[in-house]
Amino acid sequence: MPRRERKSLGEAMVELGFITPEKLKEAKQEAERTRESLRRVLVKLGMVDEEAILAFIEEQMGIPRMDLSNYLIDPKTIELVPESLARKHLLIPLFKIGETLTVAMVDPLDVFAIDEMRLKTHCEIEPVVVAEKELQTALDQYYGAKGTMEDVIKSIDKDKFGLKEGVEPGLKTLEGLVEEAPVVKLVNLMIMEAIKAGASDVHIEPDENIMRTRYRVDGVLHEVTSPPKHLQSAVISRVKILSGMDIAEKRVPQDGRFQLKLENRQIDLRVSTVPTVYGENVVLRLLDLTSILLGLSELGFSPEVLAIYEKLIRKAYGIILVTGPTGSGKTTTLYSSLSTINSPEKNIITIEDPIEYRLELVRQMQVNPKAGLTFSNGLRSILRQDPDIIMVGEIRDLETAEIAIQAALTGHLVFSTLHTNDAPGAITRLIDMGVEPFLVASSIIGIIAQRLVRKICNDCKETYTPSFLKDMGISEKVKFHRGKGCKKCMDTGYKGRIGIFELMVPNDELRALTVAKASTNEIRKAALKGGMKTMRDDGVEKAKTGTTTLEEVLRVTQE
Repeated sequence: MPRRERKSLGEAMVELGFITPEKLKEAKQEAERTRESLRRVLVKLGMVDEEAILAFIEEQMGIPRMDLSNYLIDPKTIELVPESLARKHLLIPLFKIGETLTVAMVDPLDVFAIDEMRLKTHCEIEPVVVAEKELQTALDQYYGAKGTMEDVIKSIDKDKFGLKEGVEPGLKTLEGLVEEAPVVKLVNLMIMEAIKAGASDVHIEPDENIMRTRYRVDGVLHEVTSPPKHLQSAVISRVKILSGMDIAEKRVPQDGRFQLKLENRQIDLRVSTVPTVYGENVVLRLLDLTSILLGLSELGFSPEVLAIYEKLIRKAYGIILVTGPTGSGKTTTLYSSLSTINSPEKNIITIEDPIEYRLELVRQMQVNPKAGLTFSNGLRSILRQDPDIIMVGEIRDLETAEIAIQAALTGHLVFSTLHTNDAPGAITRLIDMGVEPFLVASSIIGIIAQRLVRKICNDCKETYTPSFLKDMGISEKVKFHRGKGCKKCMDTGYKGRIGIFELMVPNDELRALTVAKASTNEIRKAALKGGMKTMRDDGVEKAKTGTTTLEEVLRVTQE
């Protein structure tokens, strides 16, 4: 929104008829007497309510409004502004991009505050307006204790709430505690640290004497600093409140979700709780809705496989399946495929659970069983929307499989996923579901199986010779690499992940075996004879080039 020439709040409100000059004069006198801001005095005297002022500043003065209730601020950003300055001017820094610092302010028209901030931070200041109550809560939350988990834990007063080891607090105690700034900050820190670590999931696991917290990073769980056992109920209840669950109900599983903003990132959190012997177990799945979608060439395809696959996804009709276990990167491959062939000339519609990325020009549907929207009936509806390309998040049952095949045989290109160990296994899985073999043979044009392997950390990379090279038939002259472990990779030796793939393109022999209901092993042998490289072959090549380790390849490809 273009920024207008700034006038004072009072002058602008008088000019646009929100208050009279006489009321403005009265408010200014009161503000001078009490040394309060004009905005606060206008609200205190009942001349205008705060919501109206916020709307006025946003709509009439062109200053964006920010909701801080679901916003996470990086502690490093908070460190840019001293607490005394933040409380003096009722402001809090949100994020820094380049040399511009975006600051939430109760009075974004306060030029003295903006000048002081500019001098203190050596940044250009971009103000946004916030409600005073939200700002005060944020100040207490972010400046009320130091920015480490240990300090926040120490700041929670056990005696104030009658918290005792081994004693479950009552509902009234919990309702008070979960809104306390230290508990809010503690949960925020847990989530923020997980996001910074690149975690896909946060596990909060109650045990007999401890509460364990673990982050899943690059597909592997890592234990991190955990709150003490006596804060278990407070932490779990805070997460349940955020995700819209019933904190009084602890006997049955619950599911919920919420969104948070961290700087310019939008994070979607899917939350699941299950009752266990020692309390509710909580898992938070983190989805970065603003993450940059990788191109197909960045996923890890070898040049030969990429060339074949790019031809497949440009065909006019047929089914392309991506297979692998949960967390193997199937969805990313599908999105990258759609993004590659997306254009204004094509109508692409998806049905997903959940929608993990937003794609421009693509109509995306979210499965909602409670409302009666399933993969199968959603897919039927899509076929009435004149699609060129369809993506079905997962083929889970015979009905969905049959509709997808019908779509492929009537001139549509269909993408979907299956849970199988390898590409040949997808053929037998569909037949086992009850799909007629001749329909499978005539509709499938390509199957990708994939896994994700961890990449060697470049900051602690070293050469070594694995002890089992002879067993794998690999020459000991080949140099392999591994990571020693350092702070940047959490002492794992790995940082980031990349895909390993096998691509099976049905030929006449494979189609004949499909119609004959051949076993997975028979189909695999024929595919290998036809030139298919296995995931393990692809992984070994990546190990030879120093991208990953042989141990990692063996870990994810063991049967």
